[in-house]
Amino acid sequence: MLAPEDWNKEDLHGDLSTLDLEVCKAVGVAALADRVQLKVLPFNGESEAEEGLSSGRVDLVVGVTPAASAAWRWHVAFGPPVFFDSLTLLVHADVPGKSLRDLAGRKICVIDGTDNERTLQARVAALGSTSRVATWQEEGEMDDAMSTHWCDAVGAYRTRLAPLRKHYRQLAQARLLDESLTLSPVAPAYRQDDPAWGLLVDTTVHMLIAAEELGIDHESVSSHASSTEPAVARLTGTDWAVARAVGVMPRKDWAAQVITVVGNYGEIYDRTVGGSGAAALPRGLNALWTNGGLMNPLSLQ
Repeated sequence: MLAPEDWNKEDLHGDLSTLDLEVCKAVGVAALADRVQLKVLPFNGESEAEEGLSSGRVDLVVGVTPAASAAWRWHVAFGPPVFFDSLTLLVHADVPGKSLRDLAGRKICVIDGTDNERTLQARVAALGSTSRVATWQEEGEMDDAMSTHWCDAVGAYRTRLAPLRKHYRQLAQARLLDESLTLSPVAPAYRQDDPAWGLLVDTTVHMLIAAEELGIDHESVSSHASSTEPAVARLTGTDWAVARAVGVMPRKDWAAQVITVVGNYGEIYDRTVGGSGAAALPRGLNALWTNGGLMNPLSLQ
């Protein structure tokens, strides 16, 4: 489990620890049912967490950005995304515009030396825009500058920007642009030398998304127990092929057990980072593919 406490220039996401913990819990229930006992270790950043995974201090890290360099350095593999973050802009209410192109002549603040800063600089140059990219070394100082309107806009990951409107009353009416300048998935990670564990992690994530797609939540899962629809049967235990594949037999209803405890992906999202959570992030990119988002489960067979 990854629960970042400190911020550094490599870890640009906002706090997704509540979502991460629920995914960890889901995997734990999938593996051990009611015998599960989670030990959660917080880490200060993604590299430290991946090192902890590589050294065997933890068995699963949720909340890291998949990267080839990390896979090579720490001998880890990455599962399917549990969240899609994106670089966007938080813009003052009195600043018109719906995209970076519309912010000509405006001052856009960003943290110096990050991929976000390099991306903004490149995009402004490519547009031939007169926007001014102003860099900062400290996030808190940049946020203060935004609150006093020294910055017309701030560029950062959506998970970083959404909480600012709650933390600063001067930014309560500021708006997050719909435009996504980059896409940054957040995923679970596990050691490369344990493919069976990796398969269970991956399948659990896909199962949570599939349950939402099928309309199965923690309250209704028991009512689907006798369904003959193939996709539903694989989640409720009528069809035990998936349980055999991921090594949890004879618990044919392992997926139903998980859904009963944590709910489907939509339920998890809502109570952690969505409308019922502290960040109140709209689904956006994290909506199901059927609703215009990127969450698309693999077929469970």
